[in-house]
Amino acid sequence: MPSSAGGPPVVIVMGVSGAGKTHVASRLAERLGLPYLDADDLHPPENRAKMASGHRLDESDRRPWLAAVTERIRSLTAGHRGGVIACSALKRGYRDQFRTAGAGVWFVQLDLDRATAAGRIAHRLGHFMPPQLLDSQFEDLEPLQDDEPGAVVDASGTMPDTVEAAIRSLPEQAR
Repeated sequence: MPSSAGGPPVVIVMGVSGAGKTHVASRLAERLGLPYLDADDLHPPENRAKMASGHRLDESDRRPWLAAVTERIRSLTAGHRGGVIACSALKRGYRDQFRTAGAGVWFVQLDLDRATAAGRIAHRLGHFMPPQLLDSQFEDLEPLQDDEPGAVVDASGTMPDTVEAAIRSLPEQAR
């Protein structure tokens, strides 16, 4: 799945908090030899503070962040570098926006149940996303649809198993 600009793809590892996006995306980037980005790093400080205080973001909060992620995708595509991005990408509209960046974007949705996600979040240290926002993420999640480029991967097992499943979910030309 080369990008529309002829370079490597941009793979977005998506899902709710606790799904393993950071771990899986960073390992995919290593395996594919592509740059890695955690989209959380593009949140303005105000967004991080709002989430850390237990308040969910609204669409006006997300707009600058979505624009920054879209611009990063555009940059990776323009440079013919491709990349792997860990990003919640919970709503179809966000994913549609990312695809406008001109890249051959492929989504890997990490799928798991609330209890598993909550258990993982409870053991995380130093993350700005508090456990009480997990339900809002499941409420916002609009799973990948058949007409979207990507695959759903079971993320309830071990991280090594999830990484391998994510690799297998990529189109042959992206591996």
